[in-house]
Amino acid sequence: MMGRKTRYRILVTPELFSQVSDENKELMKGFLEYLSSIGRSKTTINNYENDIKIFYIWNLNNNNNKFFVDLVKRDVLKYQNYLVNELEESSSRVRGLKSALSSMSNFIERMFDDIYPNFRPLINKIPSPPSQPTREKTILENNQIEKLLSILIENKQYQKACLLALACASGARKSELLRFKASYFTDKNIVKNFFYKTPEKIKTKGRGNGNFLNKYIIIDKFKHYLELWLKQREELGVDIDNLFVCKKEDKWVILEKSALDSYAKTFSKILGIDFYLHSCRHFYTTYLSEYGLPSEVIKILGGWASVGMVSLYVDTPIDDELGKYFDGKESD
Repeated sequence: MMGRKTRYRILVTPELFSQVSDENKELMKGFLEYLSSIGRSKTTINNYENDIKIFYIWNLNNNNNKFFVDLVKRDVLKYQNYLVNELEESSSRVRGLKSALSSMSNFIERMFDDIYPNFRPLINKIPSPPSQPTREKTILENNQIEKLLSILIENKQYQKACLLALACASGARKSELLRFKASYFTDKNIVKNFFYKTPEKIKTKGRGNGNFLNKYIIIDKFKHYLELWLKQREELGVDIDNLFVCKKEDKWVILEKSALDSYAKTFSKILGIDFYLHSCRHFYTTYLSEYGLPSEVIKILGGWASVGMVSLYVDTPIDDELGKYFDGKESD
């Protein structure tokens, strides 16, 4: 059965955004600068910007490029109907898109009360669709990963294979994967003959500018695919240390995050399931748990603040868990 479904659309283009009114652009610019001043991470700010731009393009095409301050509840309702009925967004996604607008509304009310004294936030005056589960979690099995890696290697897609192997062997999140460097993987960075340990701390998810943690990569799950990619990198003449790269204007640069969405789409087609890179984080956690590492250790490796997060990421079937305690013999 096909699990989670992820949509890939381009709703915002430079050409369309150039037509958004200057006064609306200025409001967004001020809001994003405010977020930066209070220490919100670059990723968070980029997400807010993208979500606000989606509304601005809708507002341009369907609402006469109306000034944000002049919106009325009917405008918000029309936008929500567009998200639900035309884009078929999930309830959680609709809430997220509205949340960006609500946050900007609160900013305007606090910071521009002398210019727009009559402005009142109204985004949340329109109830959002009720929360409902829309995507079934994809649980990756080892044979699926091996099949996918085998096909990628057969097609000489060594960078994709290396990235997939790293995701499964490190539990790194999507943005973290692009921060690894080729020079990290040397014998001097091997710990207990089981892990590579990054010699530098990698920026991970967290409040403000994020946390910085050493990442531990399971050697047996990764080394073979790393070696194939490093050899191909050398043949291609890659001259930068970033592990995952692309070529732009005859220059090697770090791979763009959008490419990982394309990779995931390719992996989904190959496996016939809905693949998403975060499922590899579950795979990593489950592997370490089944290997016998205590939850407290896994918590540190995963970069979580609470041991409770470990149980959320371990996907061991209950029948397998019972097998640890019962030998399958019938009782007398």
